[in-house]
Amino acid sequence: MASLAQPLTASKSSTATVSLAAPVVFLGRLLFSLIFLLAGINHFSPQTIGYAASQGVPVASVIVPLSGVIALLGALSILLGYRARIGAWLIALFLVGVTPMHKFWGITDPVLQQMQMAMFMKNLAMLGGALLISQFGAGPWSLDNHSLNSDAK
Repeated sequence: MASLAQPLTASKSSTATVSLAAPVVFLGRLLFSLIFLLAGINHFSPQTIGYAASQGVPVASVIVPLSGVIALLGALSILLGYRARIGAWLIALFLVGVTPMHKFWGITDPVLQQMQMAMFMKNLAMLGGALLISQFGAGPWSLDNHSLNSDAK
């Protein structure tokens, strides 16, 4: 019981922690950016443009592909860790634009309402992730970090 009262101390060096953190952060960036890479590509399809137009998006034939470009640039930026903070702001801009299209509050069918609410909440969660990346950057395995290390040498 006495050991429970003792403060926790790090048993490994900070180098070991960084060596584990680097691949985990990279995997997180990969998984986070994957959905935006796919969504960005889909924003060039006639089906996605048509759906956006049916939801009241003005000039959908221009705005939807433009939002696809924003999603692709942001996702690639985060994935590669090149100016990831800017890429995260691009993803945040993309999400602020597309999230209101999931109007779950106006749907009477309970199954469709749950589906749209899940999509809305997923987008809010991803917006939170993008805001975190916008503040903390890409992490150790990134082009941003590589350029910082090469400048320091």
